[in-house]
Amino acid sequence: MRVVSGSQKGRSLKPVPGNTTRPTTDKVKEALFNIIGPYFEGGLCLDLFAGSGALGIEAISRGVDKVIFVDRERMAIQTIHDNLSSSGFTEQSEVYRNDAERALKAIIKRELVFDYIFLDPPYKKQQLVKLIELIDREALLAEDGTIICEHGSDVHLPEQIGSFVQYKHENYGMISISIYKR
Repeated sequence: MRVVSGSQKGRSLKPVPGNTTRPTTDKVKEALFNIIGPYFEGGLCLDLFAGSGALGIEAISRGVDKVIFVDRERMAIQTIHDNLSSSGFTEQSEVYRNDAERALKAIIKRELVFDYIFLDPPYKKQQLVKLIELIDREALLAEDGTIICEHGSDVHLPEQIGSFVQYKHENYGMISISIYKR
């Protein structure tokens, strides 16, 4: 696992120990960022099921100003901190141990609005539609923002969820990427 491009291109990232997380492959990560970027001129990003933090770290490396990382697993949080420290991105990040819905409630109270939201939940426990509906209802995504969902290729998300329309959908073997915009 490594940073694919940007200021930290080639930097190795630690995976979360054990088998509770499934890291995004470099191939899928590169394809995903080529669709939504590939580089950014600032912006705020939410990595809601952060795992090792690889997606959010890739976003910072490619020019996003700040990423909020959320994961409920203790080992994932420690791995995110380690990866942020080794890549030099600690100052451009916030890391929280929480489940997705509680984290979103805290974000709503802070009145934050994101340019990019990564949703990469465990494949067996996906509630992507419910989460996207909440993001829509609470206006957590900027008007020209993007929601990026990584899910099993056996999961078929609707063409439209609330005010968001599926802008792009790609399959990479057992992994699919669905991208939503207003």
